[in-house]
Amino acid sequence: MADLVRINVDGEDIQVPASISVAAAVLGHKHEKHAFHNAKDGSPRSPFCLMGVCFECMMEIDGVENVQSCLVPVREGMVIRRQYKSKTDKG
Repeated sequence: MADLVRINVDGEDIQVPASISVAAAVLGHKHEKHAFHNAKDGSPRSPFCLMGVCFECMMEIDGVENVQSCLVPVREGMVIRRQYKSKTDKG
């Protein structure tokens, strides 16, 4: 069995395999049609490529906004938030 790590997604602690990306962890945990949202306008999105090309998987990871979650491996204690609209956006 794969090693598990505990991460926090939108305020909820979950355990996921240590070998997966943040995007895969969120997709596996959030059983919603659109687990991701555009940081600029809040429109629903879903990761398309899962290899860093499409930028549809942007999330806030450990307080840093607009991180490509498909390129970041999960690690113990990570805090992840889905972005609905950027905190710095004035519009």
